[in-house]
Amino acid sequence: MVKQLEHIGIAVSDMEKAIDLYSRLLGRMPYKEETVETEGVRTVFFRVGEVKIELLEGIGPDNPIDRFVAKRGAGIHHLAYEVEDIFEAIRYCKEQGFHLVNEEPRVGADNKLICFIHPKSADGVLIELCQSIQ
Repeated sequence: MVKQLEHIGIAVSDMEKAIDLYSRLLGRMPYKEETVETEGVRTVFFRVGEVKIELLEGIGPDNPIDRFVAKRGAGIHHLAYEVEDIFEAIRYCKEQGFHLVNEEPRVGADNKLICFIHPKSADGVLIELCQSIQ
């Protein structure tokens, strides 16, 4: 079902400071930036080998990233795994007893269909399943 670790999502409170920090740390500039209004986030992506680092900053009122940062502080928000077929992955996860945040995939950043497994059913880790949109 899972092909590979696709990206690590990191919640930030100040995107410009985070871009500066990660650009210096990784020795490269981000390759992509986009806003996903439906998710209430601004995203910036860095590529590190086969894995991406996604910086996430909340936009607008009452968004999930600002709530996360207020509760836990900036830091790792989620791990994203690429899957072959997101509909099959959702069916499989439900059969295995995982609690899904959303049972229907939606369009997320980086041209992906996404869904999330609730941290309560994954030892406290928010897991994103994603599939590229062809």
